[in-house]
Amino acid sequence: MNKATLIRRPAWRMEHYAPALLLGLAVLIYAAIALSLGLTRFLTPEATVSILNRSIALGITAVGQTFTILVGSIDLSVAHLISASAVVSSAIMNGDPAMMVPAVAAVLVMGTVVGTLNGLLITRLDVNPLIATLGMALIIQGCLASLHGRFGGSVPDAFQYFAYGEVLGLPVSLVVLALLVLGAWIVLRFTRFGSNIYSVGGNRDTARAAGINTTRVVMASHIICSLCAALAGLYLASRLKSGSPWIGTEGAYDLESIAVVVIGGTILSGGKGGIWGTVAGVIIFSLIDSIFNLAGIDAFAKQVMRGIIIVAAVAFYAVRSKRIVA
Repeated sequence: MNKATLIRRPAWRMEHYAPALLLGLAVLIYAAIALSLGLTRFLTPEATVSILNRSIALGITAVGQTFTILVGSIDLSVAHLISASAVVSSAIMNGDPAMMVPAVAAVLVMGTVVGTLNGLLITRLDVNPLIATLGMALIIQGCLASLHGRFGGSVPDAFQYFAYGEVLGLPVSLVVLALLVLGAWIVLRFTRFGSNIYSVGGNRDTARAAGINTTRVVMASHIICSLCAALAGLYLASRLKSGSPWIGTEGAYDLESIAVVVIGGTILSGGKGGIWGTVAGVIIFSLIDSIFNLAGIDAFAKQVMRGIIIVAAVAFYAVRSKRIVA
């Protein structure tokens, strides 16, 4: 097998359309419930934007998580990194607009450091990604717990433009997410780095034999994931006007980001999937919440149904993969 064959992306098959089919089904169910209850105000363009806007933090985090899962890894530290980013940014800004740029720079540097450390643990020390990133999450959690009393402050009104501002009638945060998704798609679809991600995720040993620097690809993927988590933390700080050490874990952004990526058709073993499936997964999750709210389903039932949907999606892709191999 030559290198050109190795890095070729897999052809589109039926399972690649499954996220779109699930999304269409969720939209139909949502519309049917809204119409049956006479709640037509939830079917307006404004309501659609509102549904999308509720998933900004999850969407940003899931974009980064897509890179790590595609490369055959995973990141469980994103939720705590989101919390740390929100806390650090609000502490540095402390209500001063002049400190916005230093705060953003500090948070992005922190994200780069965390991603680099995760990548080093996985590639250089050969630590399982689950253990490496879980350990990093516990380290971040410990630092937040010990330093929480020393952190204060809030973000200035100008920084809240990220969460509440509008451009061309659309929320700024939604435009940022759209640009991030577009950039990720371009990287994965048209660049050598994107090809290498699919190759490394498909078979790391074969990719290494073909001359691909697998260590660099895995580390870069983890850095991208951590930077996305840091950006999500900045967004939440902008939305809430301050940071808190539990903001990321309360949102369960680690597990939910993995869930939407998997629902979107990216397999956990790596090498198959893409960013548009992740986008579909994020919207599906948002629609599920909206459907449950319209139907008056309690929070406990929501969690049960989410779990069933995730297991069903993973089972579907597993069965399809076995049939293709057979």
